[in-house]
Amino acid sequence: MAAFSAFRLLPPHPIPLQSTLFKPSISFLSYSSHHLSFSSSKPSISSSTFSSRLRPIQVAPSDLLADKTDLGPVPEISREVALELYEDMVLGRSFEDMCAQMYYRGKMFGFVHLYNGQEAVSTGFIKLLKKADTVVSTYRDHVHALSKGVSARAVMAELFGKATGCCRGQGGSMHMFSAEHGLLGGFAFIGEGIPVATGAAFTAKYRREVLKESDCDLVTVAFFGDGTCNNGQFFECLNMAALWKLPIVFVVENNLWAIGMSHFRATSDPEIWKKGPPFGMPGVHVDGMDVLKVREVAKEAIERARRGEGPSLVECETYRFRGHSLADPDELRRPDEKAHYAARDPILGLKKYILEHNLATESELKTIEAKIDDVIEDAVEFADASPVPPRSQLLENVFADPKGFGIGPDGKYRCEDPGFTQGTAQV
Repeated sequence: MAAFSAFRLLPPHPIPLQSTLFKPSISFLSYSSHHLSFSSSKPSISSSTFSSRLRPIQVAPSDLLADKTDLGPVPEISREVALELYEDMVLGRSFEDMCAQMYYRGKMFGFVHLYNGQEAVSTGFIKLLKKADTVVSTYRDHVHALSKGVSARAVMAELFGKATGCCRGQGGSMHMFSAEHGLLGGFAFIGEGIPVATGAAFTAKYRREVLKESDCDLVTVAFFGDGTCNNGQFFECLNMAALWKLPIVFVVENNLWAIGMSHFRATSDPEIWKKGPPFGMPGVHVDGMDVLKVREVAKEAIERARRGEGPSLVECETYRFRGHSLADPDELRRPDEKAHYAARDPILGLKKYILEHNLATESELKTIEAKIDDVIEDAVEFADASPVPPRSQLLENVFADPKGFGIGPDGKYRCEDPGFTQGTAQV
């Protein structure tokens, strides 16, 4: 089971105060028998504390990390969970493959960034969330939307720029949004979504502690890439989330490349998980090609946030199987590097686990795959047949004051005047 490995943990950074007391108390991670637990013990300040704080409690095989220690078997799951994970990952992969076909047939416009290879991260985290929990994504957001429950029809129609899309055709590939499903948006600029996610987590804490909504235990998961972690917003939001103990999980999808820039050339310390403890939150590294290990870490981080114990930073070491976008010829990454990760395909890894543990038969898995094929075909037919947005929609949700630029001298919305939009892109 070489495709499955474990994770690495670093406890929160001890912060000495003049009184030699640790205030506020910070939970410290411990690990045993492949189960995460959190204790509230306060370490004493000593030279040994500081000399060991950069040493992980446990480590995992990794192409990013120097230590290759193997932690042993993956966690056990039920048949029901295994099939749910498999179906969600196959849905994501098949959807993205169809997106590539539709893009090259001229059905989609602009940049389209596919998620192939990273499915274990989306599935491992999002399938543990409640419907009311919130997710913030990046420009690589299609699969996050699908995992959160947005229908394949709504996502595909949005990619086609149709009125039946989840954003009525106005968001496109990089701006998926669904208030109904707690998807607070894909964001095209790196780091742009992290403050939004932090704000959502603050909202949940405010509702619970200030508005006294005792049943409000919502959690936010913020997804972003390795390139974002050199961005100021990342550090500012880690600080704020830790300071206010916000119910948020920061998930780094480290696919080792920021467009065409190698992660190892872009940062002074490539181990992103280490950046959490200095702010007072746990830092975790996990094999992002293994959905079971991702799920195990995600479960503890989400439950910790839901209990009011604050944020966590989780680095998922993963890999995208396609170029940065469909406009990228993908010539910068070495063929042997791509082959190495292709051999660790997260879907094939889960399939192997399911069959070896007799959780399902090959026939049952093929039935799931056939079901997903039908879903994808239906989504394409639906999107293709859907109407384009009306011209009157062009300036909606643009101006805060509808009596401003959007109203003409005759008192009508300018977007209702056919002459107003002449010369703009054909809708």
